Amino acid sequence: MAKREDKHRILILGANGFLGGAAYKELCAYFKTFGTYNTPNKSFEKNHHFYQYNIEEDDVYEILGVVKPTIIISALRGDFSKQIIVHEHLAQYVFSKKIKLIFLSSANVFDAYSKYPSYEQDKTYSNSIYGHFKIKIENMLLRLPKKQIAILRLPMVFGNQSPRVVEILQHIKEKTPIEVFPNLIMNVTTDTKVTQQIHYIINRNKYGVFHLGSNDLVHHDDFIKEIAKTLGNHKAIFKRVYTTNDDRYLAVLPKYNLLPKNLQLRSQDILTELKI
Repeated sequence: MAKREDKHRILILGANGFLGGAAYKELCAYFKTFGTYNTPNKSFEKNHHFYQYNIEEDDVYEILGVVKPTIIISALRGDFSKQIIVHEHLAQYVFSKKIKLIFLSSANVFDAYSKYPSYEQDKTYSNSIYGHFKIKIENMLLRLPKKQIAILRLPMVFGNQSPRVVEILQHIKEKTPIEVFPNLIMNVTTDTKVTQQIHYIINRNKYGVFHLGSNDLVHHDDFIKEIAKTLGNHKAIFKRVYTTNDDRYLAVLPKYNLLPKNLQLRSQDILTELKI
């Protein structure tokens, strides 16, 4: 049994989602870890460390008052305007209680820059509604004392249970085409690596902006084809989608806030993990 470190009480908002759930599994053996879920679920209801929370209707302060977290991990999904209000409340709570917030952000905060990959200190700039929403929350959190926040910008996340891999398998099964973007250059990661990185950031009390993607770049179409092959299918159908005539980057490369070597990864590591 792993040693429990009682110095932290961790609340994962959105623990029923793919990444929130992976973070809960990684951390619950080491810390007092609590999570929220949205839709009614028998197994969550029986677990006294889980609280039903609907961002449309419920007040996040109620759960904060019960759990009294020292660290909040935000892996929320749902209505963007509601999420912004929730994060305003979280920012106030984090500031007043002098605790820490870890926010899962996205490479999309840079999706207006298509000519090159992005690093931690680059100015955010987005053309998409999703990217704008993530930037708004990032900017709100960056006004807090710097040691109280960690912003984790993620590229596309893969993994055996990831929605992306499930969708690829579904297309293969139904013999429907998988969309690939030949001009998109990106970096990638897995849920297991992201949650190990979160664990390290908590243990070492790290703060600031982190780019948690692979150290190398891949073309979207090549990588998705490699995944299909790794999953044991050589007959997948692909539909090439060209959104632009030129190569377009959407990559968050680590440069300043580097994690130890064992917590860095290359795209090949993802394919190896999917083989297991």
